[in-house]
Amino acid sequence: MLAKLLPLILSLRKDRRIWIKQSKNEIDSKQFRKNASKVLETFISLGPVYIKLGQWLSSRADILPQPYLEELAKLQDSVPPAPFEQVKPIIEDEIGPISEKFDNIDPTSISGASLGQVYRGSISGQQIVVKVKRPGIEKIVVEDLEILKRILPLALRFVDPNLRYSAKAMLSQFIETIHEEMDYTSESSNLKRIKSDMESSEKVVVPSVYDDLSSKNVLTMEYLPGIKVTNVEKLDEVGIDRKQLVIDVHKVFFTMLLKHSVFHADPHPGNISVTDDGRLVLYDYGMVGRINSETRFRLVRLYLALVERNPPRVVNAMNDLGMLTPGYNRGVIEKGIELSIRAMHGNKPDEMEVQSLMELANQTMSRFPFVLPKNLALYMRMASIIEGIYKTHDVDFKFVQVLKNILQEENLITKAYVEELKASFDNFSKSIDSALRLGPEMKELIGEVQVFMKKGRPTVLISGSIFASALFVGSAFLLQSNEVLGLAGMVSSGIVMIISGFFRKH
Repeated sequence: MLAKLLPLILSLRKDRRIWIKQSKNEIDSKQFRKNASKVLETFISLGPVYIKLGQWLSSRADILPQPYLEELAKLQDSVPPAPFEQVKPIIEDEIGPISEKFDNIDPTSISGASLGQVYRGSISGQQIVVKVKRPGIEKIVVEDLEILKRILPLALRFVDPNLRYSAKAMLSQFIETIHEEMDYTSESSNLKRIKSDMESSEKVVVPSVYDDLSSKNVLTMEYLPGIKVTNVEKLDEVGIDRKQLVIDVHKVFFTMLLKHSVFHADPHPGNISVTDDGRLVLYDYGMVGRINSETRFRLVRLYLALVERNPPRVVNAMNDLGMLTPGYNRGVIEKGIELSIRAMHGNKPDEMEVQSLMELANQTMSRFPFVLPKNLALYMRMASIIEGIYKTHDVDFKFVQVLKNILQEENLITKAYVEELKASFDNFSKSIDSALRLGPEMKELIGEVQVFMKKGRPTVLISGSIFASALFVGSAFLLQSNEVLGLAGMVSSGIVMIISGFFRKH
């Protein structure tokens, strides 16, 4: 296993370094494609777990260069299914005789995935689909995951430090998710939760579950047909507005993310269809993301700062989310965010600006130290796959405008401002405390000065000066995250000094 994977890791390490530098004369596209194809072929040869791992990696632009993402994306749609003769006993052991429980089940699989496969059938004249776990998949998964756990520490020695954070978090989340995906009772619960959460939306349709025909290894649902979300020709043929479709995809998934506690984390094209009237049909609820309220509102703060074009607040939110490594260079990150925000709002930075930023990053030894915490791995997966759908349609689309509409329509802006204010005051109080701790001898100094003072009033000036200084230092820190409060604090420190001087004279 290691003999197969190690050459791929070394090739990836070399390609990633070249890709990050973006030196056009050094990038050999054909060689990149060749190396990426080897990764694809190796993952397929290693079996279902590695196919699933490849699907995960196909959305991780923070780990892989673009040619690798494009090659591994080929794993998203179809994996050769096991013969129905091997699947039939699983259905009958779990549910009962097919001839008694179903009108029929077509033995030809309509969808093959790394962990399961799907068949069409009918019950009392109603069209249904039956999702069945691959034969013997549990044993395969356990064995392959044990090998991955042993290989990872060795493999990480051959990658740059920033990548190690993301790789560890990704594997940890991957292991959790793959176990959850193999339990169809969990998927059924996920489906019902999302169906309930999105019930008021007119843009999405979620299938119903046949509980009496479902189990840990078999999941029976109503059949909801549609056009694959990336089938541009067919969508145009039935008159679907593809720009509106891209907007709706973003609205549905980001509303799930920013408003509810559970979101669909695997929206690859094979899992989304479009009805003739333009509604989205979502399939496969085995992989879902869950983030707590605190993390969700930090994400809302991040997106609101992007909408309001405020790089310092974006960086603060990213830091609060754990997306930046310790000791990052704030100036470099803010400049990068500034260019990204301009691009999001339709003002593309010129090549000279980008090149200047990259040179600055190199000079400061700060190569954009973004990391992906475990609890955000599925969020990033969801976001990057949706971006791929947008690129397929190539329509005039501004994500930032859709984002603004979501924040407004779901009444999230006020809550975001409250969270921002709480975070700012928290930072402010910490800054004041830090400023006061800068001079532990201050109290002793004041005592000594008082001995030489015959009047009490001069101490007002000393005490006021110390407080004003602490207030000023704290405000200087706060200014990075909230200009209004920072400037207000600085003005207040000046007022304290003036008042202190006034009392000294009187």
